[in-house]
Amino acid sequence: MKKLFFIIASFALTTCGCNGGSGPEPSDNPLIEISETDLDFSYAAESRSLTVTSNCEWGVSSGESWCSTFPTGGLEGKTTLTVNATENRTGENRTCVLTFQSGSYKKELSILQHLNPADTVTIVDPNVEAPDGYKLVWRDEFERLDLSEWWFETGAGGWGNNEIQRYIPGHEGKDTCAMVTDGVLKIIARQSGNEVLSVRMNTHRSWTYGYFEARLKLPVGKGTWPAFWMMPKNFKTWPGDGEIDIMEHVGYRPNWVSSSIHCNSYNHMIGTQRTAEKFIPDSQTAFHTYAVEWTKDAIYGYIDGVRYFTFNNDQKGIYDNWPFYKPFYLKLNLAWGGNWGGAEGVDPTVLPATYYIDYVRVFQKK
Repeated sequence: MKKLFFIIASFALTTCGCNGGSGPEPSDNPLIEISETDLDFSYAAESRSLTVTSNCEWGVSSGESWCSTFPTGGLEGKTTLTVNATENRTGENRTCVLTFQSGSYKKELSILQHLNPADTVTIVDPNVEAPDGYKLVWRDEFERLDLSEWWFETGAGGWGNNEIQRYIPGHEGKDTCAMVTDGVLKIIARQSGNEVLSVRMNTHRSWTYGYFEARLKLPVGKGTWPAFWMMPKNFKTWPGDGEIDIMEHVGYRPNWVSSSIHCNSYNHMIGTQRTAEKFIPDSQTAFHTYAVEWTKDAIYGYIDGVRYFTFNNDQKGIYDNWPFYKPFYLKLNLAWGGNWGGAEGVDPTVLPATYYIDYVRVFQKK
């Protein structure tokens, strides 16, 4: 299952001035040096860091949506540059050129990404409607619980929010708190002795940028807290590394659905959280499609194709403001109680409570 993509980088070395042609240009020493000459990427979306050393201010661009950098430029001295490549499921090799530029001076880094011929190619399904400019790259329609695509977090301990439930593993073909019937995944919070059991499941795959959607019907009852959200693959600190909440709902505020982002600069602990909510009168009795569109410039939240949340990248290159340029994976869970879900108490009489997921789909730019 482990397949490697290789990004082979080659440098076109050019020596000229960093003064935009306004003065003499040195001919002996390169003005921009890059620490790495070869980068290896696995089949999943990944990021790699390199060091750019320069004696002038510079910018860098790729011209391709699948390959991006953070930051997009630097000053004189050393700059740590992160190169991001999204998962290559095109069925073809693809190339791009990173262009480092200062005035008339340019230096190019050519990047080639290979796809293992044995890998699955991009999904094509004429019955699935894609957003304009996007194509379907991954989906789970839940004909069964596929443990090759999902992994389960387990245990109690509050999960950082004083939640009451204990998460248990998922087992394909067994009756646990995650089961598939009639093409629908059901995550069930249920009483078991003195405990409430539930499920928190995550995709093995991760993506950088795209349109992510799920068709959901939400559970009923005070204490329920279902979510459809995203976390960074290489997570180290919260909220510093970022979180994208595509859909959240708490049972004591029935039918009010929200979308949010979290990072160091914007989070609820310091009163700066960026969020929006919308009233969906039948969210607990009917399926609706909840989505987020994530680009290098902004994150947008949608319900049934209607945008209701916007968070723009301020383009300042400050990690605390915008850590959303690296691979994130998808999460589905049903919490019980906690700081938000239990803000007005819990009602055990509503258990078992069921969160219905018809499908999860991922689209990326063509």
